[in-house]
Amino acid sequence: MKRTLSLLLVFSLLWTPLAQAAVRGKSARYVGGTLSVFKEAVNGKWDLTENEVIFAAEKGRGTISIPYAKIETIEYGQKAGRRVGVALMVNPLFLFSKKRKHFVSLSFLDEEGKKQGAVFELAKGIVKESLTMLESKSGKKVEYESEEAKKYLEKQ
Repeated sequence: MKRTLSLLLVFSLLWTPLAQAAVRGKSARYVGGTLSVFKEAVNGKWDLTENEVIFAAEKGRGTISIPYAKIETIEYGQKAGRRVGVALMVNPLFLFSKKRKHFVSLSFLDEEGKKQGAVFELAKGIVKESLTMLESKSGKKVEYESEEAKKYLEKQ
């Protein structure tokens, strides 16, 4: 009984950071950039409205609004990795699966006409839709970080 309880406690302590690390559903994470709105990476809601991209951080910690007309470049890239933490805790077969993180970088002009940049990690389910919308609304073509990233999106 003590062994089961201690394993459960260890599992719950290890699982919490993993669960928070994932960007899922229709959410996004501001990873970094030149804006001083956030001091660290923060999760939030990604919304593509008629005239602008809006990122609203969780718990009212701030908002970024980027008008499509002010966007200068759109870049898309991925980072692939193994599910090591999950594999160790749940099933070693997870070592054979990859997890992909999807990043969109926007360079744009702020209200004062200064160049700014912002990098967002998007949930898998909204990447293709977001890139299509960004291209059509801004009139800019997406630049791909690698051929693999481009091919991955074409499969979706």
